[in-house]
Amino acid sequence: MGNRYKHLFFDLDHTLWDFETNSKETLHDLYNLNNLQERGISSYEDFFKSYTFHNKRLWERYTMGYIRQEELKWKRMWLTLLDFKIADEPLSRKLAVEFLEHLPTKTNLFPYTFEILEYLKGKGYHLHLITNGFEKVQYSKLERSGLRSYFKEVITSEASNNTKPNKEIFDYAFMKANAEAEESIMIGDNLDADIQGGINAGMDTVFVNHIDEEAYIKPTYMVMDLKSLEKIF
Repeated sequence: MGNRYKHLFFDLDHTLWDFETNSKETLHDLYNLNNLQERGISSYEDFFKSYTFHNKRLWERYTMGYIRQEELKWKRMWLTLLDFKIADEPLSRKLAVEFLEHLPTKTNLFPYTFEILEYLKGKGYHLHLITNGFEKVQYSKLERSGLRSYFKEVITSEASNNTKPNKEIFDYAFMKANAEAEESIMIGDNLDADIQGGINAGMDTVFVNHIDEEAYIKPTYMVMDLKSLEKIF
């Protein structure tokens, strides 16, 4: 079953790198460093809940091409502060910078990440990444978490000037990796970006369903954890 594939394209955030845990830790750092409790945000939990809501909505708009990355970076903080009646643009921009400085220093990965990458590398697969994340931030995450050496090509939305699920970012990835769609497979956690994106590009797909989500887009394969990739490859 796995012999038909030569190139395995992974997503990074929420697939290998535990974005939820790392983001929580980073926002907790910022909450304390900037004394946000004294500014009127009574609890970190409320701050995190508000940020998560706005970040998700703005990322969807960024992925659809409606806003640029600079707007995404600071407006998720601006809108979060507004929820607590804090209309402070300089603070919003400061938090945005600090978030992207602190976030890549976090190194929480999903269980079995290193083991599965060693396993796949040992079987001769060419491993690559396709991520909608920002170039500098994603490379920093990879270096600090010890993942960089596993991937031959790292394709970011910033470098390719496109985002998943658009076919163009996958075409760019094929060119960089010297790969064909028929011999490649996309592995990720996001049904809209990774699975629909892989389908748009003519690839088979693996839905890494860490949170037991209903698969409203049908992948080629679905696994509930990274270790289960051994059953496919």
